[in-house]
Amino acid sequence: MRKEKWLGIVYPPPHPDPLPMGEGEMQCDAPLLNIIRIGRFMIQITYFVHGTTIDNQKEISSGWNDVDLSELGVEQSIKLKEQITDKNFDVVFCSDLKRAYESARLTFEDSLDIVQDKRLRECNYGKYNAKPSAIVEPMQEKMIYDRFPDGESYEDVKIRMSDFLDFLREKFDGKNIAIVAHKAPQLALDVLLKNKNWEQAFADDWRKAKSWKPGWEYEI
Repeated sequence: MRKEKWLGIVYPPPHPDPLPMGEGEMQCDAPLLNIIRIGRFMIQITYFVHGTTIDNQKEISSGWNDVDLSELGVEQSIKLKEQITDKNFDVVFCSDLKRAYESARLTFEDSLDIVQDKRLRECNYGKYNAKPSAIVEPMQEKMIYDRFPDGESYEDVKIRMSDFLDFLREKFDGKNIAIVAHKAPQLALDVLLKNKNWEQAFADDWRKAKSWKPGWEYEI
C-alpha cells in the first residue's frame, strides 16, 4: 500500500496570487493556504539494541570502547531471532562497534545483508569511554550540548543520525529497515522522529524502567 508523507503547510503563501500547480503540489479552496505534498513511500524502521556486553556486566559505560558481547549477550541475540519471526526486513544496518555487529550477525546473518555504519555508534564519551557507569551515566544528560572531554555531545549524535536518515530517504525509500545499535542513537531517533526534546527522551528512556522489548518502531 502506498503511503504519503505530508511535508508541511505554508501559510501565508510566499506570493499574493495563487501559485501554479506543479508536480507534487496541491492547493485547497481556502484562501492563502497552500499545502505542499511530496508523494513517497514510508520507510519503516525497527530499532534493536545490542546484547549485553562484558562491560555491561561490570557496570562500565563503553562508549567507543570496542567491547565483546558476554555469553548472555550471545544468548539474547540468538533468542531475538525467534522473537521477531513475524517481521520482515529488506536490510539490516548496525553500528561498526563489534558488540552491535555481533548482535546483528547472530540474529540476522542467515537471512539478510548486514551493513555496518559508523554513524550508528554509541556516543563517544572521550576520556570517559570504558569508565564506571556510576560516573558516566549522571553526566550524560548534562552533555546534550556540551561535549564529553575529547568526545561528543548528544547533539553531535543527533547530527550524524540526521545524516543517516537522509541517506535512508535517498536510497531506501519504501523499505523495511532493521537497525542494531546503542542507547544514544536511539535517543536521537526519539528526538528526530518522535517530536521529543532531549530532556523528554532521557526521561522516557526504557532503560530507566528496564522495559526492554524486541524492537522499537519508527517511520520516516
